[in-house]
Amino acid sequence: MAPRITALRAHDVRFPTSDGLHGSDAMNPDPDYSAAVAIVETDGGTDEPLCGHGMTFTIGRGNEICARAIEAFAPFVVGRDLDEIEADMGAFWRSLAGDSQLRWLGPEKGVIHLATAAVVNAVWDALARRSGKALWKYLVDLPPEQVVQAVDFRHITDALDPKEALERLQSKAAGRPEREARMREEGYPAYVTSAGWLGYDDDTIRERCRAALAEGWQHFKIKVGRDLQDDIRRCRILREEIGDERKLMVDANQVWDVDQAIEHVRHLAPFDLWWVEEPTHPDDVLGHARISEAIAPIRVATGEHCHNRIMVKQLLQANAAQVLQIDGCRLGGINEVIASLLLAEKFDVPVCPHAGGVGLCEHVQHFSVLDYIAVSGTLERRITEYADHLHEHFVHPVRMKDGHYVLPEAPGLGVEFVPQSLADYGFPDGAVWRERLAAGDPGHAR
Repeated sequence: MAPRITALRAHDVRFPTSDGLHGSDAMNPDPDYSAAVAIVETDGGTDEPLCGHGMTFTIGRGNEICARAIEAFAPFVVGRDLDEIEADMGAFWRSLAGDSQLRWLGPEKGVIHLATAAVVNAVWDALARRSGKALWKYLVDLPPEQVVQAVDFRHITDALDPKEALERLQSKAAGRPEREARMREEGYPAYVTSAGWLGYDDDTIRERCRAALAEGWQHFKIKVGRDLQDDIRRCRILREEIGDERKLMVDANQVWDVDQAIEHVRHLAPFDLWWVEEPTHPDDVLGHARISEAIAPIRVATGEHCHNRIMVKQLLQANAAQVLQIDGCRLGGINEVIASLLLAEKFDVPVCPHAGGVGLCEHVQHFSVLDYIAVSGTLERRITEYADHLHEHFVHPVRMKDGHYVLPEAPGLGVEFVPQSLADYGFPDGAVWRERLAAGDPGHAR
């Protein structure tokens, strides 16, 4: 008898990363990396029940809203049969994202869509765990027809329809064993963000650059956007530390207007930028297109705040992004990740996922490997973000070697929190937060 989902639980988990200004940027100067966690419990399993773990990422205040939104999906998942869900993941996704009442709170965007991602990914995690495979391997081994079936093609068929998507997947079948073997041997190439948070002083930037170089990193990103002259100075520090032969990217985190972005990038261009990330508001497709044309050959990277596959489609159709950054917690989970990978392959735009946040590296390693082995079939112009914060809180944290993600092998998605971390950092009743709030910590009182 197939396992049935018996419960859906949510946790509000927060880490006081603002203490050290980790994750700080021009738009978000004091983030507390947080996760709204979704856990689906089933009546399956032998020694212990089969569970699935998902999460969505926030930066502190409001994380409790995401947790409550996760709980709102309980009537849609509790009691469902895992075999039936697995047989048509597209139908399962639509039953959540397409509910006639909940979707009014989006549609397919905002807190409800963040919660959708957490719940959907928890179910994918349970399916992969049941198969005994890491998520990337579970997806790679699915028949192409089943991968395509997981995608909701509504509102994107003017760019890509199911027939063409299937043909494109089938065309990449040759060479898949060789590409998988390469991933096992080399891992997936990455870049490091943690050397260049905006709140770091110069000595910290230099120290972190030197540490990263010693670890074999070849690609570096720095936050910009607070002040032009300060940006120039900080980019100069990065170039002094990493040399001219390594790649440098900058990230403005949406802070500029369109004309301002063009002007600022022209001043930063002498530092040989590989890309400029989120130069303006993430919803401004036409603004990104104008910036892209004006600053070429420097590429525009964006997409981490894309709400859904339709927005991804528009960015690609408008040539508004030369690097597509996806976030598997902001899109509606793995189903929309697959849609985005297929769209990017159609438009020949490299996918370089966003991973600057708790649990995001654990997510995106699977997406990048899936893209290489089964969708795009290439590593050209592709590199995945890595931030070195909070991995110790996961049962199966990411592993890095010489600036590459080591291929994950543990069954599932890999975002299961260590139980003690859930207990200690649960907000507001976890041990860490009880102590801080009792002491009258004004910086974290909510």
